[in-house]
Amino acid sequence: MAENNTANVGFEKELWDAACILRGNMDASEYKQVVLGLIFLKYISDKFESRYKELMDEGEGFEEDLDEYIRVGVFFVPEKARWSEIAKDAHNQSVGATIDTAMDEIEKSNRRLKGVLPKNFGRPELDKRRLGNVVDMFTNISMIEPGDTKDVLGRAYEYCLSKFAEQEGKLAGEFYTPACVVKTLVKILRPFTGRVYDPCCGSGGMFVQSARFVEEHRGRINDISIYGQDSNATTWKMCMMNLAIRGIEADLGKFNADTFFEDCHPTLKADYILANPPFNLSDWGADRLRNDVRWKFGLPPAGNANFAWMQHMIHHLSSNGKIGLVLANGSLSSQSGGEGEIRKNIIEADLVECIIAMPAQLFYTTGIPVSLWFLNRNKKQKEKTLFFDARSLGNMVTRRLRELTDTDIKKIADTVIAFQNGEGYEDIKGFCAVASIEEISKHDYILTPGRYVGIEDAQDDGEPFDEKMKRLTGDLSGLFEKSRELEEEIKRQLGGIGYGF
Repeated sequence: MAENNTANVGFEKELWDAACILRGNMDASEYKQVVLGLIFLKYISDKFESRYKELMDEGEGFEEDLDEYIRVGVFFVPEKARWSEIAKDAHNQSVGATIDTAMDEIEKSNRRLKGVLPKNFGRPELDKRRLGNVVDMFTNISMIEPGDTKDVLGRAYEYCLSKFAEQEGKLAGEFYTPACVVKTLVKILRPFTGRVYDPCCGSGGMFVQSARFVEEHRGRINDISIYGQDSNATTWKMCMMNLAIRGIEADLGKFNADTFFEDCHPTLKADYILANPPFNLSDWGADRLRNDVRWKFGLPPAGNANFAWMQHMIHHLSSNGKIGLVLANGSLSSQSGGEGEIRKNIIEADLVECIIAMPAQLFYTTGIPVSLWFLNRNKKQKEKTLFFDARSLGNMVTRRLRELTDTDIKKIADTVIAFQNGEGYEDIKGFCAVASIEEISKHDYILTPGRYVGIEDAQDDGEPFDEKMKRLTGDLSGLFEKSRELEEEIKRQLGGIGYGF
């Protein structure tokens, strides 16, 4: 069976190729909102039409009753906003204004979407001929597949987010975390029930995977409550749309807000916190938050917010809560700005359950090596930490991008869970090892996994050492001889054109 990764796409790519007609001279960041907005609009219109037909067939006259749609988790789409009306206007210069009106009408009829949908399709710089061509292509793509539900658009939305992340490079870190990284966090934390929180939620990938995990394990999505926030207005709206199309209820605050200065959930104590905060964020406002109650383990340095994010999350953790977060590898060993002391205090509080060194090239946005931190208020394995070196895992899916396969993720998660439960776990040299707080202290509280797991033993090929050395030195002698021959040939050739030496 083929491993699952973003190379295995079909419908999603068809949709993306249709949307790329709009690209022209627009930056990815500009047409991202146009593309995602159109996908959203087409999908909710298709869902509405499907429900509308059901109500018409019932013959009770409830096809325009708003409550009949809300009751089954379908957004009500007013007549002016239905895709059939937009399709009629596809080849008129007014098509952009028609779409903007549709977005506005949908927001008026669906309180959850107020102020969320993009309404910039009528702007002069958006080529209306190309926009009309995309509308035509979307008209011929059904967002509802037989036997499927909300996840059709979900896959397409996710795929388009990943493609925009690829195009926007470093800027994409504001809204996108690679799916395989999110899946790893979720598979280890296993958020079945309770409050799930992401203080820098981007486009909502952590929430989507958490909800998917619950459903895959025959749980109910309503068994988890979702909280989050994001400082970027565009990203916050993308997250609201991403969750809305999946029927996921979430409290993301009333608007976008800075987590450090405008905490949208000041009293929240979360059972699971999943996050990919901005790496090594500087100028985050430390000077104005020196006496903040969240800095229980030490004042984070002004030049790097890594431990500010971590302490914010610990502050919001319930008595049995767990954290899974992505941080740049510098957080494992840095001693500057008091980070070493903060890390020591967190370790001594017995909060660090597992550290995983991740492979390179997982992110579109940066080449910075990263690790996954797992913290737990109530560890089963007291005063012990699992170190895991996953740097050799994953497959290259492009020349620049690596992905963990489902098998890789399962291997990591199974190992961590076996350690947590104290059943079936054993150290594997070069791969995983458990260390006590006392052992960690001997390494100056540095958490780099390589210090603890060691180097994997080289496989014995059965060739006696003396024979191998004779063979290798013989090979090397031959290479040296060939090198001398090539050197003489180069000199001869250069001499022939008057550049002898």
